[in-house]
Amino acid sequence: MSTHFYEPRNGHGLPHDPFNAIVGPRPIGWISSLGSNGIPNLAPYSFFNAFNYVPPIVGFASIGAKDTLRNVQETGEFVWNLATQSLAEAMNSTCAAVPPETDEFALAGLTPQASRLVKAPRVAESPVAFECRVTQVVQLQRANGDTVPTWLVLGEVVGIHIANALLRDGIYDTAAAGHILRGGGPADYFTIGAEQLFRMHRPR
Repeated sequence: MSTHFYEPRNGHGLPHDPFNAIVGPRPIGWISSLGSNGIPNLAPYSFFNAFNYVPPIVGFASIGAKDTLRNVQETGEFVWNLATQSLAEAMNSTCAAVPPETDEFALAGLTPQASRLVKAPRVAESPVAFECRVTQVVQLQRANGDTVPTWLVLGEVVGIHIANALLRDGIYDTAAAGHILRGGGPADYFTIGAEQLFRMHRPR
């Protein structure tokens, strides 16, 4: 098999960096937080995932010290909101580069709804939300130990909201939720539908 090989530190030699396209599609970390000044913040993060089952722990990476990072460091709390196809345009509008005092909920025409256990609001229009308390904030580093201006934020999920319509016989219906996922390139997204579903049980 012929391959294109490159060392990332020397550049990829392609029209667009393929890394994000290969590690994907990825769940979107649509994170709401509350500043110590009381101003809510809402922003999507391309690097997000779940990292533990019991207790449930999720994490997102902030490339650069952005408003969300400052908020979670100050308050120790955040909410992850599920980005769906019907909310795609609103989600995209919340990634605009705006001043820290901007309320992205208002900017995107979304409704902040009070959480149960944390002070950060959740997106009322989103069918799923995880209320989280920060467990670790880790600045990433290179193999040689040099730090990178990226911070991994990990949080324990302490409260979960799920729209009842997505629970079919008590089982969460991923396809019906309309998840959207981030792909590679400057604008690629993907959806999940029933046509992509197949099942495999673990060997016993």
